[in-house]
Amino acid sequence: MRARDKAAVSALRATLAALDNAEAVPVDEAELRGVALEQSPVGVGVTEAVRCELSERSVVDVVRAEAAERLEVAAQLTAPAQAERAERLRAEAAVLLRFLDGPGSV
Repeated sequence: MRARDKAAVSALRATLAALDNAEAVPVDEAELRGVALEQSPVGVGVTEAVRCELSERSVVDVVRAEAAERLEVAAQLTAPAQAERAERLRAEAAVLLRFLDGPGSV
């Protein structure tokens, strides 16, 4: 990261966001409609929800899906004008796969 590896930074930021989204609590449709103002909960933290905790296998699955998505999009970019973007996506996928295939991988 100190070398300012843009592919690694981009891949890791996007993957962290995907993991954050995977930990989000599903919202029930009834909750979206809300309640009357006078029935609303009041106070600090009353609307906070406990996040889901992902298993190690789930984290690996999310990272693999992020890498696969990049490789799929790179394969679809066949025009010469898109070669640079396709190469960047392949580099990002390689960064993610290095984390999975390294020591201690699941």
